[in-house]
Parts: sequence; structure tokens; C-alpha cells
Amino acid sequence: MAHTLQQSHYNMIEQQVRPSNVLDARVLAALSAIPRVNFVSDEFSLLAYADTELPIGYNQTMLSPVVEGRLLQAVDVQADEQVLEIGTGTGYFTALLAHLAEHVISVELIPELAAQAKENLAGADNVELFIGDASQAWPLANRIDVIIATAAFKAVPEDYKNSLKIGGRMLCVEGLAPAMSVQIIKRIAEREWQTETVFETVIPALINAEPRPEFEF
Repeated sequence: MAHTLQQSHYNMIEQQVRPSNVLDARVLAALSAIPRVNFVSDEFSLLAYADTELPIGYNQTMLSPVVEGRLLQAVDVQADEQVLEIGTGTGYFTALLAHLAEHVISVELIPELAAQAKENLAGADNVELFIGDASQAWPLANRIDVIIATAAFKAVPEDYKNSLKIGGRMLCVEGLAPAMSVQIIKRIAEREWQTETVFETVIPALINAEPRPEFEF
């Protein structure tokens, strides 16, 4: 079993992620260093390295490896940067960020998932985990280099743009299915931001940031 999982881990990178034009050496090293299987339940262990979203309970999913690799490549986290992650889940993407960044603050709404993440990330000494609703904002002591959301916004809250340092950036998925875009929002001055759309995808909406259903009369 262990050999099969190791081979699947290798294949995930070489047959799925790299051919999807994820070629950043640091991102590939992070994906190689962190065993994805450690962050899924036993019943999905054989699918841990498949290019698919996986259920993690509580109506939540783990993003596919290719999407995770493309997001990490797009945001280009540096080793001296502080990162805020919105949506910890079971902690896999958090672990990847921790491998790349100096420090990661991660916020999860669902206490049970936060507890799983805390256990899964027990060895990561550059991660702070919090439980709370970060769908609109999250209080920070100081402005931050990078913000990344692992679920989609209908529209990005202004508070997050204002939480960035000048020169900092936010990676987010914005829009409604089936037309969602991955965006990098860079703060280039005190009152000026620049938005770049890097690719299109569809991922689940962030809880409490999802669009409200329209009333029918």
C-alpha cells in the first residue's frame, strides 16, 4: 500500500500537475514534500492523488491537485512572506503554503475541520490556526503580504484589499458557476489596486459569501 501511494504521489506531480503547465520548481517541491494522503479520510486514501476534488465532510471538499498547483504558481508565495489563508479545511493547502512562506495564518469556519487541521499540522511551527467566519473580513494586527481564499467569492470584500501591504496581493476565485475566474489583486499604492485574471475554473463558494437564492413570486 505504501509503495502504491508513493507511486501515485509521484504520478500526481509528473502526469497531472506538471503537464498542466505548473512548472515552478518551488511549487513542485512543496507538492512533492507534503503527502496529500495524510489530509484525507481513510475511505478516500486510494483517491488522494487523483485529479479530483475530494469530500472532507461537512459538505466541503479538497480542491484537485492541478487546481492547487495552478493557484500556488499564480500567487508565487516567497520564503519571506506572511500569508493569510481563508478556508483551512483539513490543512493540506495550508501545509503547502507553510512550505513556501515564512508564516501562515489560516482561518476555518467549521470547528470539526479546524480540529482535524490542527492535528494534521501539528509539526508545522510557522502556522497559526483560527476558527471563525472570514467570509467578509478577518482582523489582522498588521497588513499582510499575501491573502489566498480556497473557495469562491461572488465579489471580493473591500476589507481584504485594504488588508494588503502595498506591493502585496490577493489570490481569489470570483464569480458564479459556470463562469468563475482566478484573479490576482495587487495593491500598488495606498488607494490603488490592479487586478489580473490568470485562468478560469469552478470551485465551491465560500460559506456565507455564496450568492443568496433569488425569490420567486
